[in-house]
Amino acid sequence: MARKTTDPKGKWRSLLLLLLTLLIPWDPAWSSSSHFNVIKIQDTINPGVEDFISYAISTSERDGAHLLVILLDTPGGLLTATRGIVQAILNASVPIVVFVSPSGAQAASAGVFITAAADIAAMAPGTNIGAAHPVTTGGGDVPSTMGEKVVNDTVAFARSIADQRGRNGNWLEKAVRKSISATAHEAFAENVIDLVASDLPDLLKRLDGWEIEHKGRKTRLSTLKLEERTLAPGWQHKVLRTISNPNIAYLLLMIGLAGLYFELSQPGAILPGVIGGISLILALYALQTLPVNYAGVLLILLAVLFFLLEIKVASYGMLSVAGVLCLVLGSLMLFRVPGSTNPLALSVFVPTVLLVSAFFVTVATLAFRAQLRKPEIGGEAMEGLTGEVMQELNPQGKVFVSGELWNAESDDPIGVGEKVVVTSVENLKLKVKKMDAK
Repeated sequence: MARKTTDPKGKWRSLLLLLLTLLIPWDPAWSSSSHFNVIKIQDTINPGVEDFISYAISTSERDGAHLLVILLDTPGGLLTATRGIVQAILNASVPIVVFVSPSGAQAASAGVFITAAADIAAMAPGTNIGAAHPVTTGGGDVPSTMGEKVVNDTVAFARSIADQRGRNGNWLEKAVRKSISATAHEAFAENVIDLVASDLPDLLKRLDGWEIEHKGRKTRLSTLKLEERTLAPGWQHKVLRTISNPNIAYLLLMIGLAGLYFELSQPGAILPGVIGGISLILALYALQTLPVNYAGVLLILLAVLFFLLEIKVASYGMLSVAGVLCLVLGSLMLFRVPGSTNPLALSVFVPTVLLVSAFFVTVATLAFRAQLRKPEIGGEAMEGLTGEVMQELNPQGKVFVSGELWNAESDDPIGVGEKVVVTSVENLKLKVKKMDAK
């Protein structure tokens, strides 16, 4: 009969293994994930794109995706939205791969920062990256001292990303200060990106076994057998991406104010009020995501108030002039906030201000003239009309006025056939007097 023995070393070894298992961080997304998510960004960088990328990152974190691939093709966009995207990428718990693709795509201006912020930055042959110098929407340089501040701030932003991701900070600074650009292979040689891949399958093949340091720990990617899942933007993202362009938001604001102004000055039109209300709601939704100077908003609202007062007050055009001035100043100030460029394009601003100002002034003038015009219907329209006595007024009788027979009364007796003038109307009864009466 064999004696039952114990192995004390084996017991301690098992206990040590259990402790190590409990102490070492374990991320179920890495051990059990069998898919990766893909989104496609082929647009300017605006709050709508920022919202969609944030949604894709949070979705990938929730569903345990192995990684999130962003297929990027952008000419640039708003710096404020870019900062939000970079912040979301740098703080994501799921690895982010930004792939400038397909051939012919670009990661210009804002796209440079988004690409540099990724855990892994890749480009397809025939793509380019760079030209990150801050400009206005019209393409011009940011003026004077403000321009220097914006450039220096943007350079610091680029270098902070380069330091965190181990990229070439000098090249990124030149992309901001001197607007330099690079092809995919040049960017790879300059340590701006991590690899060049022909397409998405080639990218996944190259990423298999790739080791990255993510959230303070090194992880080896396994990408060959992952299921691809495409995340498409919902209707709310599509609407926001469309209206969050500053120029479109500004146009919606002007249309909304013009529609409501027309409805208030000409009650009962209905359609302009409906269109104006919808446009104004969309504009306010877009403006809450954009860098807005509220002094500009208040000046625009003050302009509308001046135009409304022009209908009621005989200012001989002074209120209209004040309204146009407030509208111009408010439009210029609307998107001017400290540390930001003015994204309102001159080609949109000038014709919009001219057309809207002309519309407001025209409607105000027509409404004012309508108020001064003598009424054509109702009791007031009868005043001053002449008629003939058909039944003696003593003091009441009947008169024939404007093709109709009316009950009438007079302070003095008036015989049949005499001419009378209507002085007032009370309860469908005419008050008249002789035509020659003083």
